[in-house]
Amino acid sequence: MKQKESLITPADGASALFSAELVPELAKLTDDAARQDFLRKHPELVSESAVGELAEVVRQYARVDPRQALAVAEFSVTVAQTLNNREALANSLLAMSNGLYVMGRNRAALEHNVQSVEIFRSMGKSTDLARALNASIQPHILLGEYEQATAAAEEARQIFRAEGNEWRLARVELNAGNILYRQDRFDEALGCYERAYQYFLRHKEKDPEAVAVALHNKATCLISVNDFPHALAAYEEARAFSIQHNMLTVVGHADYNIAWLHYLRGEYGRAIDMLRAVRETCRTNEDRYHFALCHMDLSEIYLELNLSTEAAEMAQEGAKLFEQLGHGYETAKCLANLAIAHGQHGQAFRAIEIFAKARDIFLREQNRVWPSLIDLYKALLLFNEGRYFEARRLCATALEFFGNSILPGKAILCRLLMARLHAQLGDFALAMDECGTSLEMLAGMEMPVLNYQAQFLMGKLQLANGKTAEAYESYQRARTALENLRSTLHGEELKIGFMKNKFQVYEELVELCLARGNSGAEEAFLYMEQAKSRSLLDSIFKPGSTSARVHGQSQLVRNIAELREELNWYYHRIEIEQLRQEERSSERISELLSNARQQEDKLLRALREASSAQGHPAGLGTPAALSLQEIRAKLGTDETMVEYFCVRDRILVALLTRRNLEIVPLTIIPRVSNLLRLLQFQLSKLRLGPEYARTFEKALLGATQEHLRELYNELIAPVRQRLQGRHLIFVPHDLLHHLPFGALFDVERYLTDSFSVSYAPSASIYALCHDQVVSTGGVSLLLGIPDEAAPYIADEIRSVAEILPDTQVFLGAQATSEILQQKGQNSRFIHIATHGFFREDNPMFSGIRLGDSYLSLYDLYQLRWPAELVTLSGCATGLNVIARGDELLGLVRGLLYAGARSLLLTLWDVHDRSSAEFMKFFYRRMLANPNKAAALQGAMMELREQYPHPFYWAPFTLVGRACSN
Repeated sequence: MKQKESLITPADGASALFSAELVPELAKLTDDAARQDFLRKHPELVSESAVGELAEVVRQYARVDPRQALAVAEFSVTVAQTLNNREALANSLLAMSNGLYVMGRNRAALEHNVQSVEIFRSMGKSTDLARALNASIQPHILLGEYEQATAAAEEARQIFRAEGNEWRLARVELNAGNILYRQDRFDEALGCYERAYQYFLRHKEKDPEAVAVALHNKATCLISVNDFPHALAAYEEARAFSIQHNMLTVVGHADYNIAWLHYLRGEYGRAIDMLRAVRETCRTNEDRYHFALCHMDLSEIYLELNLSTEAAEMAQEGAKLFEQLGHGYETAKCLANLAIAHGQHGQAFRAIEIFAKARDIFLREQNRVWPSLIDLYKALLLFNEGRYFEARRLCATALEFFGNSILPGKAILCRLLMARLHAQLGDFALAMDECGTSLEMLAGMEMPVLNYQAQFLMGKLQLANGKTAEAYESYQRARTALENLRSTLHGEELKIGFMKNKFQVYEELVELCLARGNSGAEEAFLYMEQAKSRSLLDSIFKPGSTSARVHGQSQLVRNIAELREELNWYYHRIEIEQLRQEERSSERISELLSNARQQEDKLLRALREASSAQGHPAGLGTPAALSLQEIRAKLGTDETMVEYFCVRDRILVALLTRRNLEIVPLTIIPRVSNLLRLLQFQLSKLRLGPEYARTFEKALLGATQEHLRELYNELIAPVRQRLQGRHLIFVPHDLLHHLPFGALFDVERYLTDSFSVSYAPSASIYALCHDQVVSTGGVSLLLGIPDEAAPYIADEIRSVAEILPDTQVFLGAQATSEILQQKGQNSRFIHIATHGFFREDNPMFSGIRLGDSYLSLYDLYQLRWPAELVTLSGCATGLNVIARGDELLGLVRGLLYAGARSLLLTLWDVHDRSSAEFMKFFYRRMLANPNKAAALQGAMMELREQYPHPFYWAPFTLVGRACSN
């Protein structure tokens, strides 16, 4: 079980000999000599009654201060040894066992318990014997010693039943339920917990901790039967009850388990926040087991979020903590997570080393699944390193196990990797045989991720054999599988990165379509769109934002959110069952798979209902991309969309107007990448200070213009005569997201001299920005956070406030996150002048500085800003990391997610004074003419008269709806 159920009973009343003030003194006695000296000063404590009262003190303090409880238990042993009384010694050893147990030292707890049992048995003390046997059950369970736990429970049950001691019998029922739970006999276990709970509830003042423990165990059983609402209710009841009775350690256990429930439901934000809080509580309470569990679970969540640095940190600490506790399975699991994180970082050698260590521990723990799973992980790492023969050997070993297991998905993963290995080694016949076998195994299975991989791999193998028509059909089936995925990737597939290049199918289809000439252009364009920023496109359709736009659908939206969470629950439960430490149950896994499919069907029905009610798909029903006709409808007659796309190492460009579409091959990625690197180097020289910039002004400008000219020749010159109208909408791809297209130079003119320029993550997102419902009658919200490094921010805010209508201004400490949250949702224009920071290592934490905090991408996900324009006037607020699927990870993503129609951002650190001037020029023009792109163009030209170098005027980028057409 995830939680640790305490079996210690609190005291019935206050101690006569031991006051609360005495306990801290006993805790200071760190060795036997100190304790003996204390007894010489307090001879009245050397008595049998003192030993009994000390045991009660241990019970009292175990739930609030385990460290002091253990110190008191050690003192009781010293007292009993001084008395030379066997019964007193047995009671003190039992108290010591309980103290060690709550500290997570289970092996030491059992060693003391065994001595206590032997003494009670030899003396014929049946009640005490049964009490000691009952106390041994949970440490046995945590150490995996289930036969010993069952024997102890049965003997204790017989004794208490013969004596008619129902209160003690209830405690045995509690522990017997734990054993049944481990044997997957959930209904029987739930019966044990319910009987124990009902009795303890009637006597809650006598034994409050037993009530909380019974609720914890009951909730765990309810999780196993997929009853989330009642499980959460049980944990929350346990938490409230524990607070009421001042059981702080048990409160921490409840919080941990509530956090774990939210993780299972896919509510990662809530789970992370709660686990971090619980971790600190456990640190304070010295609850080593739950402290370690928090690290392990955080590593799991971070891996699912692809935050490999954070995952590695948590997994490494968790492994160390569990190793100290002597918990082999959990240690190995943390090591496996650590290895996966290193693999994600490209540190294959280190990952393989750690996997080997984890595998050895799993073998010692007699776990049958994880060693073979690690073999598969290692084979994949070796494959990526080009060590094909070693990878093939490990993959064959894993396949031998999974081929005969109840885990067909793992067997298919092995076969697909084996097919790739055969292909790399030149044996295409064997590769196609393995891939064909995988497709046969997938027939009739609901495994869309694996189906995609198999179809895509088959297409590549067919294309390599010159079977173009067959390859096209396989790629189409792969694309269909990808588009029909009923949820985002979860668990294992995310962790091992097997789907790292899942959007390659669109590249292959684009290439095949273009091979047909002009007749394939429209189809190729749609595939280009389907490969770009799909998650961001989904987020614009997400139920949360839909509900804000469409009234009367709140209950339907809540139902969709609930169904999503339930589906996440089943996916996580399936993975936990497949990889659990104990023997897996094929019936249990089949039941979970069946339940997951039922939830998928319910979700699809709800999404169809939402689609018909709202006029467009919702959530998982989001289309792959908008149609060409829908995109063209948003283009003005004087606009051309310039959409780039990378196929392998080549760059293509699609030119789209209301009437025409043309796709032209341009250049190769390495050439453009080198030129872009040189341009960025030149721009960085302007950060060396104003004196340097003035001294070398002419040389710096000339070098920068030369790089801009070379980029122009690669990306614009081949299609310059085809560019129509006055406005260009650039849809970059891959590395081109970092390029200031408006500054590209043809020796005489910059591109922005001929056209106004704006940007979009994809053509579909550009079209959707036109449909965003915004606060056209709202206020203008202005926030500025000036400091010594940016003294002109206050001037910028004041000058903008004089131009925009209905302004509300907040400077310095007044520009808080609360102000943004309260006023942003009703603002037409939002302008924030502050320092921005771009986290290339972890773009999800990119953000801007506020008066009281920092606003990150995560924070933007919680906001609703239906603004006509959001301007972030700061350092590099428009930068993004380009993740797989051409997903932009940066502030652009969060702002579009929040509902903004247009964004004005910067591609690099902006000179403070020139930025303030630019904003004044831009807003003045925008209010005179609602065409934001034209206002941007004019402001750039006006600023260029004062600051000729593109460093000052070229970083400003307009994203989303740019014109007033």
